[in-house]
Amino acid sequence: MSGTTRRHSPAVYRRRRLVLLIALLAIIATVWLLIAQPWRGAASENSASTDETTQDAATELPIPSSGAPASTPGATPEATPGAEDAESSPTPSATLTPAADPCVARDITVEARTDQDTYGSGQNPKLSIRLTNNGADCTLNVGTSGQSFAISSGSDTWWRSTDCQTEPSDMIVLLAAGQTVESAAPLEWDRTRSAVGTCDATDRPHAPGGGSSYHLDVEIGGIASTSSKQFLLY
Repeated sequence: MSGTTRRHSPAVYRRRRLVLLIALLAIIATVWLLIAQPWRGAASENSASTDETTQDAATELPIPSSGAPASTPGATPEATPGAEDAESSPTPSATLTPAADPCVARDITVEARTDQDTYGSGQNPKLSIRLTNNGADCTLNVGTSGQSFAISSGSDTWWRSTDCQTEPSDMIVLLAAGQTVESAAPLEWDRTRSAVGTCDATDRPHAPGGGSSYHLDVEIGGIASTSSKQFLLY
């Protein structure tokens, strides 16, 4: 007795083709995910955004108070450059907490800077700091508590920013390899002699002009400037 082959209905063949098509699409999607890996792009963007935030947070140094004496009676008071910023400078709890070793002096270049090389009568020198990280990523206290400006003429130190500084604060930041950081705004010297006991005095001695030579030395985070910056007063 000969056997007969049972034929399936068209609906069965359609279901089989649909199953095969779905399986093929699933295989193609899996291969695309393995090759394209779209999640990597999102992770890279998040990482880049974090790095940029860290860099931006350390591109400018906070401004220390100038220690200028009080204004003379009857005169219109002037804002002490940087004083408001010094009071509102970040406290340690508000600073970054980067995962890097502390900076070492041999890897950091600190420069003393003035806005001009010579100053005429009535012009006050404006002072700033620039530092460059020549080593690997590291952390440094760039707050006003770690900044120091000193002006001397010969062996005579005329002015120190720390003599009358108010409310110094810490600011620990991450310095990326090769990064350069500068003062957010210059600190102005009023061309007078400073001393701890004369912060409120209105008659502090004025530095001689007439082409006298002066030198600015700075320090930040315990690292001193590699050389002083010379300027002349007239």
